Amino acid sequence: MFKLNFKIAFRNLWKNKGYAFINILGLSVGMMSCILIFIFIRHQLSFDSGYKNQDRIYRFVTDWKYSNFEDHTQGVPVPLADAARNEFAAFEKVAPITKSNNVIRIKDEYGKDLVKMSKEIYYTEPDFFDIFDIGWIAGTPKEAIKEPNTVALSESTAKLFFGSAEKAMGKSVYFGTKTILKVAGVFNDLPENSSFTLNIVVSNAKNPNKRWAAWDSVSSNIECYVLLKDGVSLSDLDQPMQKFNTKYYKRKNISGNQTNSLQALKDIHFSDRYGNFANRTVTKKEIYGLAIIGLFLILTACINFVNLATAQAINRSKEVGVRKVMGSKRNQLVLQFLTETFCITFLALLVACVLTEFALPQMEQLFKARMSFSMLEHPVIFVFLFLLVTLVSLLAGCYPALVMSGFSPALAIKNKVTVNSGSLSLRKVLVVVQFAITIILVISTLIILQQMKYIREKPLGFNKEAVSMVSIPGDSLSMTKYDTFKERVLRIPGVKMLSYGQKAPLSSDMQTTNFSYNGKINTDFELRLYSADENYFKLFDLKFVAGKGFRKSDTISGYVVNQTFLKKINVLKPEDALGKIIDQNGRKAAIVGVLKDFNDQSLQQSISPLAIYSEKDNYYKVAIKIDSKQVFNTMQNVENLWNATFLSHVYYAEFIDDTIRGYYENERVMGVLFRVFAGVIIFISFIGLFGLISFVASQRTKEVAIRKVLGASTLEVVKMLNSSFLIMVFIANLVAWPLAYLFVSKWLSGFAYRTEISIWPFALAMLTSMLLTLITVSIRSYKAATTNTIDALKYE
Repeated sequence: MFKLNFKIAFRNLWKNKGYAFINILGLSVGMMSCILIFIFIRHQLSFDSGYKNQDRIYRFVTDWKYSNFEDHTQGVPVPLADAARNEFAAFEKVAPITKSNNVIRIKDEYGKDLVKMSKEIYYTEPDFFDIFDIGWIAGTPKEAIKEPNTVALSESTAKLFFGSAEKAMGKSVYFGTKTILKVAGVFNDLPENSSFTLNIVVSNAKNPNKRWAAWDSVSSNIECYVLLKDGVSLSDLDQPMQKFNTKYYKRKNISGNQTNSLQALKDIHFSDRYGNFANRTVTKKEIYGLAIIGLFLILTACINFVNLATAQAINRSKEVGVRKVMGSKRNQLVLQFLTETFCITFLALLVACVLTEFALPQMEQLFKARMSFSMLEHPVIFVFLFLLVTLVSLLAGCYPALVMSGFSPALAIKNKVTVNSGSLSLRKVLVVVQFAITIILVISTLIILQQMKYIREKPLGFNKEAVSMVSIPGDSLSMTKYDTFKERVLRIPGVKMLSYGQKAPLSSDMQTTNFSYNGKINTDFELRLYSADENYFKLFDLKFVAGKGFRKSDTISGYVVNQTFLKKINVLKPEDALGKIIDQNGRKAAIVGVLKDFNDQSLQQSISPLAIYSEKDNYYKVAIKIDSKQVFNTMQNVENLWNATFLSHVYYAEFIDDTIRGYYENERVMGVLFRVFAGVIIFISFIGLFGLISFVASQRTKEVAIRKVLGASTLEVVKMLNSSFLIMVFIANLVAWPLAYLFVSKWLSGFAYRTEISIWPFALAMLTSMLLTLITVSIRSYKAATTNTIDALKYE
């Protein structure tokens, strides 16, 4: 029976090649989009998985609750790890891990550098590898990172430095300017879908920050992981954690209501509140959003199928009547029509898989991650494809199968069957739903692009054009060369100005602290700190509203604050703040100037209260203002001079424009996705519309011919065929507008600075949808209106 059903199904597909093509094309494009979305979601959900005890692995995180704001970090105080071992009996293992950067050099037997690069270094303890059960190719954690002068390398790093893991064992790695470490172990590479980027691991005994004892000093580069004992749940630790926070924070009068809590390993990748070492996060909200878009896409393709199938039902009424007279039961007819739907869906899946292979490299480039469509590597993809075919076959095939199998045999054989008004109404509802989804995506895309344009063009309050931030080493020997380096850089053609500092005006590098103002300790917020020399304000064209910049000095000689700081401490006139004393961590000095506010973080955040002061020991960057017409040659000369001055270090520079663009990478990706998916859904919707008008026009051939005989013009016939479709698309716009407004309002609320929602994206979406509908249906209805009336009536 199944063989016969398949044979009949393929005969019907061949007989109605045009409609079959439209259905297969629409379904294949929709299914391709769903497959790509599934591959991305599967990749994201696979992060930090595959460890033996993954359900028992947690990390400490730190939170602050001030009266005016909250702050969060994955970082912890240095003494937390030892305290956690003593205070929590439920912890089987505790391991701190610290991220740092340093210059790594590999020398040959004559002392010549074979490798010289800046690399991420991690300080940790052997227990870390017990918690995460990472495999070892050579050595063991206890041998490799217990002693202070040993280092462990990942397999890929060992191959990069020495050619193979075996050759790496026992070799020397030059760490910084003086330290020599011996390779005592090689461990397996961590997968790409990991919140760690472990390549070089050094014993925590070598950690220069190991002896920090302050509980109110927290760095995001210091994390602490724990392995719970078997049978212990997170709720069991509520009381011990409360006691821990009371003992180490409340009783020590640590400001900001600082507390620690535990975060499960499986939640790290999805937490943009805390972040991770790999600096790769995606929120569950974004994953759910993509899943909903995928559902919309496949739903739109299924609506095409249902509309065309029910429209075609009349043409197959005789076939249904004959089958029923010959003894076919309704369930057999339903099975036959579902088989035809399955054939179309399966063919569409094959096309979708081919399209996915072509689209996957572009998606990998967009997300900057390697993703696989291999069913052997990831069997869950096969399960998804099977479920997708089944779901689409049932979703698209059930209603048409029930409609066609329910025809009366007597009426069907006489070809007097009509699709009743209920079915017609449903078809109209489906068209409205389909276009409402399309219009929501179009409006969302327009507003996302509008917001991205706003971000690019909004004045930030400082001059960022042609300014390069060049890293400089902070060791004592290098610091003695700062003045000489500055003099020589300023002599390079194309260099306009230079300033030493800690960071650019807009930076994600946050350093905040408690402080007192004019002798009164502040408990409402933390102050963001910048270290910079006296040229910083002029180079970035920062505007003063009161006072002036501090004088030239290697140590603190005064503070320059911004307007937001004054608002936070309720000072109305900037002049009133001049001369008042700020004391932060023992650095006491008067306020000498007040700056006009500038955006110090991405436009998703509000402006921070900040203070800028001079302190040579904290200069990590040098800002170089360059003539925009001589950028390439000038930067090449700067790099050559830098390498000649700081011989033991590695040069790194980045233009501020590039850095700022990086802060909006997620929004850029979202804009690309919405453009692509809006294009896909428009394509699916309008090919379905073309198929539907084609069928409607063919069904009304006799009516059109009679109207023309009675004197109707071609324009009147076209208007008659077009009107119902234009009304449906107009109604779809009315449905889509409020839903689109709610969505984009929610998305824009994530930005402290955002564009206004105007009427034009909604009007443009309506105009575009109505115009495309008019063009699409007019092409087919004009052809129907100009058909020879004699042939049409003769045929009937």
